[in-house]
Parts: sequence; structure tokens; C-alpha cells
Amino acid sequence: MPTFVLNGQTIDFEPGDKIIQAATRAGVEIPHYCYHEGLSIPAQCRICLAEVWAPNPRNENKLEPMMGGKLQPTCSMPAAEGLVVYTNSPKAIANQKSVMEYLLINHPLDCPVCDQAGECTLQDFAYKYGRSSSRFEETKVKQPKKDLGPNVYIYSDRCIMCTRCVRFAREWPETSELLIDGRGNKSQIDVFQGEPLDNEIASNVIDLCPVGALLDKDFLFTQRVWFLKSTPAIDPITASGDNIWVEHNQGTIFRFKPRTNMNVNKWWITDEVRYGWKFVHADNRIAQPSRRQYGSLVHCEWTRAYDQALEGLKGASVDAGKRLALMISPMLTSEEAYRLATLARSIDEHAILALGPVPFDGEDKHFPPSLSTDDPEFEKKAFRKYAEKAPNARGVRRVLEAITGDTPLEAEGLANHMNEIGAIIVTGNYPSQWATDDLLSALESPYVLLIDTLDSRLREVADVVLPGATFAEKAGSFENARGAIQAFEQSIPCQHDAKSEGQIATDLLALLAGEDLTTPSYTTDSFVVDEGPGQVPSASDVAALPRASLFNAATTRSEMADSHSGLKAVVTDLVTPPAARKVETDMAMVEL
Repeated sequence: MPTFVLNGQTIDFEPGDKIIQAATRAGVEIPHYCYHEGLSIPAQCRICLAEVWAPNPRNENKLEPMMGGKLQPTCSMPAAEGLVVYTNSPKAIANQKSVMEYLLINHPLDCPVCDQAGECTLQDFAYKYGRSSSRFEETKVKQPKKDLGPNVYIYSDRCIMCTRCVRFAREWPETSELLIDGRGNKSQIDVFQGEPLDNEIASNVIDLCPVGALLDKDFLFTQRVWFLKSTPAIDPITASGDNIWVEHNQGTIFRFKPRTNMNVNKWWITDEVRYGWKFVHADNRIAQPSRRQYGSLVHCEWTRAYDQALEGLKGASVDAGKRLALMISPMLTSEEAYRLATLARSIDEHAILALGPVPFDGEDKHFPPSLSTDDPEFEKKAFRKYAEKAPNARGVRRVLEAITGDTPLEAEGLANHMNEIGAIIVTGNYPSQWATDDLLSALESPYVLLIDTLDSRLREVADVVLPGATFAEKAGSFENARGAIQAFEQSIPCQHDAKSEGQIATDLLALLAGEDLTTPSYTTDSFVVDEGPGQVPSASDVAALPRASLFNAATTRSEMADSHSGLKAVVTDLVTPPAARKVETDMAMVEL
């Protein structure tokens, strides 16, 4: 592999790499603002300039400064064999200090109230590459705060004119809502009149902005980023399988951020995914188990609900000479689908297994829209949005096909078997109301155990209702529309008295086997939501609910692969996430 030297360190590069790309891959930081790997390269912020020496073929390949010693932009200059690059030479350092001084001339000193504080490269680079004090004594130029669209504010005072947002709107959604208005120190980012920033991936400009100029209306003034914990997760709303960070604190989700994966979602996520987590903390979450008594649903303990559910399922199906059915939601993980199917077949070895309704909305799209699907590198270049609004339909189908040895039954086909069904386990976990009139009508006759997260009309026909857990409250894996099987971790504890569907199935299997459930010790087994450093201590214990052995997604995957050859892919093809991250501040935290 060809190499060049950067600040005395040998750097490998691939043909076509820019100097900054190779350096970043090698873990060497070169300060930059306008450069982003997913956008065109204007080379205009000028802080990445470096002193570059190259062999001169006209002078016996002796190293000579390029362009007579003029500094070169590492973001646009291709890496080449034999180059010697200095970003720490006196000339390069002087440039970095000058650029930082220039950028801060009109920048307001409002870091204490800026949402970007703690993850701002202007702060970081001012500390690392700037001057220790300001020499500017004139009046700063004031710029307005503006509403760019349904999700984005711009604080123009803070803008450093890196133009990442303008280039993104032009190059990825190709909607070009943003422009540069004005000249010199009066330049502003703005929208064309009557054209708000409102495309399907518009809010990615918030992540692209290296300073606090473009801000998320939804996250504005809600949390300091250094208090947030980031857990790697997978898009729980659609079939795209976008990689995301779930950022949370004290058991509450505050935002989603894209997690770079060049094979799936590149650097981006759709606005649909970015703001699709609100149902986790919805007011209509099912908070505790319920059972039907004298025609009405009444709240009860988990053990009472379990006993009545098992008695009803067996009594209305096997004992009555009928069959048990299980409808597995495509919103559940593959591990939960396997455990639920095992439960159903343990109650009735001839249980009917079916995939729940798979929602669709709109049509599949790709970005940039001008990219031809005939391009041989289409999959490599495109960021895709899917009309299928379920994260794991393919994973559930894989599980059902392995267990039944046949093509999985879809939700529509389940209606043809209702005459032979005496009891049914229905799982939901959809982010919105999903029960149709036809489904409600079909569930009027059999005994119904409903495991769901949000209150819905299905409670009208359910005999026992158990509160399930959303994607953020469990670990597992999803298989996306491209067949990628990706694991994710639990972000927050289960809300209220909910349990994951995998834990519910594990508990019911234990009861079927004659085992007793135990209540975990608060001191050793309860899930503690820890406070962030520097906050007033307010850690909270999640209620320790009676359960069997703890459901473990990784152990279940191993069991799946060992028991069915068709499920080996959940282990061999699984893509595991990186470790959870935590935003660290440079400020020393003092315990009071």
C-alpha cells in the first residue's frame, strides 16, 4: 500500500484518497470545518492547510516545498507516494491560529446557552489550535435567529459559513432549499422565499453543522450533551435498518443521532426515524397487566395475569379440541419471535404461527434522486428510504420458516383458520394505532392474550393484556430490507411495569414447566438509572418484577442456531454494534 509521511508518522492511503481522509483513517486529527466525506469539497474554511513537500522529478526527486512553500488544503489535495506533510510546522500553526481568530471575530460568546456546547468543533479547535486571548475590540456584527423549517432553527450569529448545509441540500435530497445570502461579514444561510427546509432527510443538516448555528427544535434547551449516554441501536420504525445512537439520560430518551455505516445508511437518517421515538414515552403506554373479570379489564399483578393467561390459552385451545394461534409482530426482535414461537408450540404442538401486519406507507425512495438504479455502484452510493414500516418482518419470517418448515403464514392468511382457532396470542409493539376493523372482528370469538405497548381498540376483545417493551427497552437483532442482520443493545430500562416480549415468553415457559417465578432483589438485581456527573443525584430504581431466568438475546441466538440450521445466520451473519459511548467534557467536574 502506498504511503506518505504526516508530522513524522507514516500514513497508508488508498488511490484517490485525500490527505485528510487517509489521516483521519489513521487516527490523526487535522482540523477542518467545511470538509465532510459525504459532500463536495470547496476547500474554503482554510484551517486544514498544511505545508506539503514532494519529490521533484526535475531535481533528482529531491524533496521540495510544493507551490514554493504555499500552504495546501489537505481536504482537496490527493495523497501521493513520497509526500511529506506538516500540520505542526510554524507556518501551518500560524495559519490555524489566524483562521480561528478570524472565525471568532463576530462569533457571540454564548456557549453557556448553546445546545452545541460539549460537542462543538469550534470550541474544541479554539482550545487546541486557537489563540489564548482575543485581540478584537470592535463591535461584533449581529445576525438574526431564523426559522428554516418544521424542525430546524438557525442562529446566524454562530454560523461560520462552512456551507455544509447548503451543499447537503443541493447534493443529497437535491431540493436546494438553502442558499448563501449577502456578502462578506453580512453573509447568512437562508431559505429561498416560500421554500422551507422540509424534505425527508432535511434534519441531517443539524448533525452536519460543526457549530451551534443549526439547531433541532425538538432538542432545544432540553439537556446538556455531556449528561447524555449514547447506546448503539437500529432504526425501529422502518425496514431500512439505519444505524443510530439513542441518546438518553435517567431513563428518558432525548434524541436520535445517525451512526455512520457505509453499507446501510451512510452518514444519514430520515426525519421519520429521527423523530420516531416519541411513542416510547407516550401517555397511552400500557403500564401494567390487566385481566378480564366480569366482562371488564382490571389491573392485576404479573403472577395473576400469567396464571389466567395460561389457563385460558390451554383451556380454549388444546383442552377444547381447537388450536392455538400466535401472531408475531414484525416490530419484535428475531430472538423474541423465536421464544414466543417456542412458547406457542409448548402449549400446542400444532399451534398456528403467523406474521403480524406489515405496514406500508408511500413508496421506496433513494437519495440522491438523480442517481440511476442502473448504476453498478447504486447500492454503494445511495441512501435509501423504505415504504415498509416494520424493522424486522424478514427476521420474523426467517424464524417462522425455520420452525414450521414452510412458507410463513401472513396476517391476512390467518383469517382462513379462525374457525379452528380457540385461543390466540397477539403481539403488537407498533408505534401507532394498528388494529383494523377486520382484525377486531376476527378476534371476537377466540380467547385473546394481548402483548402490546400502546393502548388500543384491541383491549376491547382481549382477555388478558400484558405490557410489552419498546425497542429502546430491550436488546436483540433486526433483519432489514437488504437482508442485513444487525444487533442492538438495550438503551433504557422498561417503562412502568412493562417487560420485554422475550422475558414474558420465558416466564410463561417456566410456569408451564412447573417452575416458580422469583422477585429479584432490589439491592442486587434491579436496574438502576444512574444520574449524570455533576447533576443532583436522582438515580431511580426500576420496580423488581417477578420473573424466571433473565431473558438474554445473545444466549437465545446461540440456541436458535443450534436448534435450526435455517437460523444459523443469526449468529454467523450478525453485525454487532460498537460499544456505547458517552460524551465527555473538557471541563473538570467537582463534586459538591
